[in-house]
Amino acid sequence: MVSMTGGQALIRSLYREGVKTIFGLPGVQLYHALDAIHGEPAIRFISTRHEQAAAYMADGFARASGIVGTALVVPGPGLLNASAGVGTAYSASSPILVVSGQIRSDRLGLNYGELHEVDDQIDFIRPLTKWSKRVVQTAEIPTVVHEAFVQLYTGRPRPVEIEVPEDILGEIADVELLEPERPQHPLANSEVILEAAGILAASSRPAIWAGGGAISSGASEILQRLAEYLQAPVATSREGKGVIPEDHYLSAGAPNFTHDSLDDLVAGADVVLAVGTRLATNNLPESQLIVHIDIDPDEIGRRYSNTLAVIGDARRTLDAIFSAVSNIVPKQDSRRMEMEEYRAGRFGDSATVEPQGSLVRAIREATPEDGIVIEGNTQIGYVSGVHFPVYVPRTYLTSSYFGNLGFAYPTALGAKVAQPDRTVVAISGDGGFLYNSQELATAVQHGINVIAIVFNDHAFGNVLRDQKNMFDGHVIGSELHNPDFVKLAEAYGARGVRAVDDRALTLALKDAQKLDVPTVIEVPVGEMPYAW
Repeated sequence: MVSMTGGQALIRSLYREGVKTIFGLPGVQLYHALDAIHGEPAIRFISTRHEQAAAYMADGFARASGIVGTALVVPGPGLLNASAGVGTAYSASSPILVVSGQIRSDRLGLNYGELHEVDDQIDFIRPLTKWSKRVVQTAEIPTVVHEAFVQLYTGRPRPVEIEVPEDILGEIADVELLEPERPQHPLANSEVILEAAGILAASSRPAIWAGGGAISSGASEILQRLAEYLQAPVATSREGKGVIPEDHYLSAGAPNFTHDSLDDLVAGADVVLAVGTRLATNNLPESQLIVHIDIDPDEIGRRYSNTLAVIGDARRTLDAIFSAVSNIVPKQDSRRMEMEEYRAGRFGDSATVEPQGSLVRAIREATPEDGIVIEGNTQIGYVSGVHFPVYVPRTYLTSSYFGNLGFAYPTALGAKVAQPDRTVVAISGDGGFLYNSQELATAVQHGINVIAIVFNDHAFGNVLRDQKNMFDGHVIGSELHNPDFVKLAEAYGARGVRAVDDRALTLALKDAQKLDVPTVIEVPVGEMPYAW
């Protein structure tokens, strides 16, 4: 054992677990933790301008790298501010650790009105986390941190939260630091694997539906091998984009928001192999046979009852299924011609409305294949979910079903910190960008050279269009007064540029990648048509 403060025990434990970057904001309950970070030069502390951004950046870091992202916030308003980002990470099954301060342990539950007091904050963060824990003694800090990482690396990856009272961070005690533990991800039951392999081998028209779990488990390579062996088209959720290169002839793409040819393709399968996904579609026949691989048993059979549950890690389980299938049947006849005809109809230039289609193609043309794109909740973002081809896992990030404005830019900052040598592009609308535009200061201060594309229609564009079309033009709350985004970027010390059309956007995006400075590209747009 070694004598140290609780703050030192916390930071040294985090470092042992592999934490090299922490996103957060300073505050009085965190002083001893911050001082311990100062004494640990191997950890980089990136101070944000809002706790929401700290959580988003941790999420972007985690999803771009596969390494746990860490956020440090004060209790009460700090954790409440961070909760939107924590909820996004929960919806996207992203492994982030949120460390929250807490008021003095001897004041907990007394409702004295202490600074930042919420009674009881663990109750409000619990629905957004996989696991949460309050430290009650300095000596137990390493044990709690260790358990947090066991939770992060076991089963379905989702946020966890620990909180440490101010006095415990400052207290000196004898502490035993622990070695990290990385449990092996479980392989599905061998009998179930053989049953699944038998179903797939007997299928004449199988299809695969892959989600974010296929990416987080590292299953891309084996999934593509199995798809090619079975000649099974691969549809993905938006979180699963890139699990198979989307220029591969078996890539069927991601769903849009209404019924389309993807639904018909998958519904025409005699069996659907679902991998690491909520299978969030209601467009399959209720009787559809599903073979569902997921590490989370609660997701299996949630939507379709005719489901074989294959509970285990996607990569390891797919590898075992492939071995079994290849011993039962030979490689199936090619469906290339059929799939190329399908892809031409679904992804051709004429398949998108304008100007959305041309703008999405402009971004793809200028972005390297391994560049990371963050889909904001904006009209161009929605279209990109279907029509922006992704070639590499972990290069297309969404806010999943949380669907929150303000997500794209800070998440892109976190992704860039994780992958500093890659191009990182955030797709935002004017309304969404202004949720976290203050993080331009963070980008400049810490040299995080993300490219933000802001599509400016001076409105919450989808809402404005819907109000006009659905409510007899009764427009309320959806029209916006905006700053000059070029001047806004320059005011923070970033670079601002305006691109007036798709060709100018391609050139501006290519130019921005040559410069070592955060960039905002404003694209003025008018009211856009409904994309679907």
